Amino acid sequence: MARIIGIDYGTKRTGIATTDPLQIIASPLETVATHLIFDYLKNYFLTETVECIIVGEPRKLDATDAEILPQLRGFVNKLRSLFPNIPVEWQDERFTSRDAQKMILQSGRTKMQRRDKSLIDKISASIILTEWMQKKGKWS
Repeated sequence: MARIIGIDYGTKRTGIATTDPLQIIASPLETVATHLIFDYLKNYFLTETVECIIVGEPRKLDATDAEILPQLRGFVNKLRSLFPNIPVEWQDERFTSRDAQKMILQSGRTKMQRRDKSLIDKISASIILTEWMQKKGKWS
């Protein structure tokens, strides 16, 4: 089976998560400088088969568009253009950064590790991917 990729897009850093080949577990993969994300994905796709890309859709609490959404739509359009054979889907990402911070705190990480924004980004991507998998009935 192919993997599924989860993306938590940011203007500076982009968190990436992936499933195992059987699509059972979503795990944080990497945090990449956003200006390098397409090169990273091209290289990743050379070694791994990917079935789908899930992108976190930023919304405000009242479900209106977050300020970054127009820029993110441009990112998704470029993803679809560069990788036309890989479907791209959206997943609501409200609260994922907060949930990632809670997970890091509960994991017993040091204060310095808890401040590492790149760790938060890739864990957020993992949460986005996990929530999408639950919604799609990939696992309970």
